[in-house]
Amino acid sequence: MDTMLETIERTTGPNPTHSVIWLHGLGADGHDFEPIVPDLADPRLPAIRFVFPHAPVRPVTLNQGMPMRAWYDLYGLDRDAREDVDGIRATRRAIEALITREAERGVPHKNIVLAGFSQGCAMALYTGLRLDDSLAGILGLSGYLPLRNTLAAEHHPANAQTPVFLAHGTQDMVVPLTYAETSRDVLEGLGQPLQWQTYPMPHGLHPQELDDIREFLVRVFAAAV
Repeated sequence: MDTMLETIERTTGPNPTHSVIWLHGLGADGHDFEPIVPDLADPRLPAIRFVFPHAPVRPVTLNQGMPMRAWYDLYGLDRDAREDVDGIRATRRAIEALITREAERGVPHKNIVLAGFSQGCAMALYTGLRLDDSLAGILGLSGYLPLRNTLAAEHHPANAQTPVFLAHGTQDMVVPLTYAETSRDVLEGLGQPLQWQTYPMPHGLHPQELDDIREFLVRVFAAAV
């Protein structure tokens, strides 16, 4: 994955000073969360550039090898199933390239939130917690912490105190709540600042969740100024 990921961009005002890079889930694309941008509008927020990248199309083992947009391959539903280490690391580099591009466009790392849903959540957590420049925050929705057993050794001090918003549905049958709870416990064990939320929903977004995300953005972007 040596080329820049294709992206969709939406801004909430002219000359954005802050950015949110939002990673979609397995089989979706960058358009998936584009409609929520107006729902996150708030007069307390600065002008934000929302960047929605498309994952590459690749065969996914779990889905009988069917090609679809995926940040990495999935081998099984078991929480301790083999993980696609090479795919995860390659996608990390691609996401870091997007972060670097934002910095080159005048948005410093401390004004960037890395967000993701489901498999995108996994990549936001994996990348953000290992990044060597401090981010404003990390949003992880309905996902889990991949390669969680390597995080203690690879956790970068630059983001050891970066606020993390971790949210999950109590009725999620795609990514079970226990996966997120395990991820929460790992992060808490490392002393990561963490806001943990659950919602009475399946694998998706809850209206209250959008309100909580908006408040998280207000808080971390205010702290970044």
